[in-house]
Amino acid sequence: MLELQGVSKVYGSRKVLDNINFTLGDNEILGFLGPNGAGKTTTMNIITGYISSTSGAVILNGHEILEDPVSCKKQIGYLPERPPLYPEMTVESFLSFVYELKKISLQKKDHINEICELAGIKDVQRRIIKNLSKGYQQRVGIAQAMLGNPALLILDEPTAGLDPKQIQEVRELIKNIKKRCSVIFSSHILQEIQSVCERIIIINGGALIANDTPQRLSALAGDNSLILCASCGDSQDDGHKMLTFLKKLPGIKSAVFSSSPQEGEYEFTLDSAKDIRRDLFRLLCEKGWPVLSLRKNDLSLEDAFLRLTAGDSSKIISLIKKGAA
Repeated sequence: MLELQGVSKVYGSRKVLDNINFTLGDNEILGFLGPNGAGKTTTMNIITGYISSTSGAVILNGHEILEDPVSCKKQIGYLPERPPLYPEMTVESFLSFVYELKKISLQKKDHINEICELAGIKDVQRRIIKNLSKGYQQRVGIAQAMLGNPALLILDEPTAGLDPKQIQEVRELIKNIKKRCSVIFSSHILQEIQSVCERIIIINGGALIANDTPQRLSALAGDNSLILCASCGDSQDDGHKMLTFLKKLPGIKSAVFSSSPQEGEYEFTLDSAKDIRRDLFRLLCEKGWPVLSLRKNDLSLEDAFLRLTAGDSSKIISLIKKGAA
């Protein structure tokens, strides 16, 4: 559907983007992450055809953006971080104006009504935009991007400045939009990206450093050799007994006592050469020690993002590239 092939952008002697390659499938929601100044906005501007790349190609449904810009731009809907609204206009008149700008050939009234229904703004169609809440204004911004039924929708910080209820509503809207088109979703709210997107791209210093599912990125950025385990016993000696048996498990490099959050409860950190969770579970059950928790040391998406965009992330990046191969 969308493919970036070796996209680079240079301003004078400064390389803003360096050989960006990724694809986006039909009806897929792609999260686009990166710290400020990483090159996210430049990439999105190149995809929309607003600026050109120095080298490389952007191909949308078989059309290259620089060779066939009119055809490509008709297939793209874009919502910048600040929605391009005219506050003195009514929602209906604004969408009618955008419809004419885009030279859409669909039946005007029916199409605008359909988009308003989808965006959840049918009940405010005749209201003046400046009198709407921030959440409704954001929905109007999404609606203008959806006019013309684009194949690709690019949303840059679509929930910025919204309250929790409005954020949830926009999330659900984006999930519904997926049924109609593919979505590139840029946000600084990582929990939001994790809840909405099936795949995440992270860009840092103009280079693409990660391209995978949220779960896999968290796992690869964490220390997969570590197992966190909690159990409980009846006597004060059970903690020492547990540690002794844990150290004898095949594949264990080390086992250390972490903490005792409550009397009779014991937490351990195990370093293993393989995934020993099944063997560990069986051992504790056989010894009559209930398993309170057992998990691999995967990071949250936020922690993974911070590690991946830290100064020296080469080891983590090499693991991700190896895992994606």
